[in-house]
Amino acid sequence: MWTSRYLRRIDFRAVCIIFALCAISLLIISSYSGQSLTGELEETGFFTSTVKKQIQWFCIGWAIFFFFAGFDYNKLREFAWFLYLLTVVALIGLFFTDPIQRVHRWYRIPFLSHNLQPSEYAKLAVVIALSWFLERRASVCRHLSTAIGGLIIAGIPFLLILKQPDLGTALVFFPMTVVIFYFGDLAPFVIRSMLFCGLAALVLVCAFFTGIISHEGARPYFSKFLKEYQYERLNPNTHHQKAASTAIAVGGVSGVGWKESEYGRGGSLPYPHTDSAFAAFGEEFGFIGLAILLVLFYGLLYCSFQVTAVAKDPFGRLLSAGISVFLAVHIMVNIGMMCGILPITGVPLVLVSYGGSSVLSTMMALGILQSVYSRRFMF
Repeated sequence: MWTSRYLRRIDFRAVCIIFALCAISLLIISSYSGQSLTGELEETGFFTSTVKKQIQWFCIGWAIFFFFAGFDYNKLREFAWFLYLLTVVALIGLFFTDPIQRVHRWYRIPFLSHNLQPSEYAKLAVVIALSWFLERRASVCRHLSTAIGGLIIAGIPFLLILKQPDLGTALVFFPMTVVIFYFGDLAPFVIRSMLFCGLAALVLVCAFFTGIISHEGARPYFSKFLKEYQYERLNPNTHHQKAASTAIAVGGVSGVGWKESEYGRGGSLPYPHTDSAFAAFGEEFGFIGLAILLVLFYGLLYCSFQVTAVAKDPFGRLLSAGISVFLAVHIMVNIGMMCGILPITGVPLVLVSYGGSSVLSTMMALGILQSVYSRRFMF
């Protein structure tokens, strides 16, 4: 089940990229976490309390990464439904707990001083369950019943997460499902229909954020079927949107320097070391820093999708494709939010934003990718 010799066959390019992204994460967290919301300095030095917590999560994450890299991914078939049902139960259980920040997204774990967010692990559980389901249905993959079954598997967690409410995390399920359906060779009509709906929604959202559609002008039409808070997500002029764009603009070409930010560290940029990590990094390190960050993300996604190309069996191919899209969507949505072309939805920037659940689920996913990659020559 777990064999250490496969660790010698993993893609060490990906390992180096992950280390670099972890280092950037700590730079951002150290710069922006040692102060209060009003910008007053509370902690000095590199190792603030938040940095220490993130280092702990990275250490646990690396242990999880190497465990799953050596773990035979084929064994995940045996646990697919158990993991899926466990995730669904955990998502349902959130509604029987006290809300945190007025939403039902986290479980409080007092003895660990950590809040567990099941939705971060639900994405991976859905990828595993869908991959197992479509592999078993390979002989009847073009039947409508296969598409319906796959939509139910992805739809249940999607609706539960949407109810929390957590629109950003819920929407990640859509592109993951479409890509897994594509590699599962489902009926072209189903895939084309889903692509059309997804692209239509994306074009509509981008039209709001590029000014093609007036937010106030369209309010009478959309208010008929959207609640006020839902429609306000399409407002391109929120403080968070403007602050993120301003922070990136202030950084210019070379940035203002590490811990030299006056705009972000002054309290003007909301959540600089979590949701707004991209904009915060842009202010301090400028276009050059963001270009380096984007190259690292490109390298991570290249290595991830390469696993899909070399996977030796349908299950590994479906698994790696779903995980790769899960990573890609997180990166693109977060950067799109910070650049003002997508609504603020709270999607973290993988391996960079502060947060234990995000780090652990991402490292688990990357470890599974390496398990597939290291076993690519087995027959």
